Amino acid sequence: MKLPDLDLATIDRIVEMAWEDRTPFDAIAIQFGLQEKQVIALMRREMKSSSFRMWRKRVTGRKTKHLQNRDFIAGRFKSQNQKT
Repeated sequence: MKLPDLDLATIDRIVEMAWEDRTPFDAIAIQFGLQEKQVIALMRREMKSSSFRMWRKRVTGRKTKHLQNRDFIAGRFKSQNQKT
């Protein structure tokens, strides 16, 4: 999968946001222009294989990672570094 050229600080921020359980993929897409498949490819590239497998197992099917599956919006945690 083709990933855009990203600087190290941007990659670190995307990995941090993807690792957080309550940050949806939609927020990453809005802020950095990466779709879920691209985030997964980036995580696979940047993480150790065991860490990547652990992350994928944790986020697969998780409602909080997809805005349309959430049953809440108000009261969610929002990082000061997050635009959405």
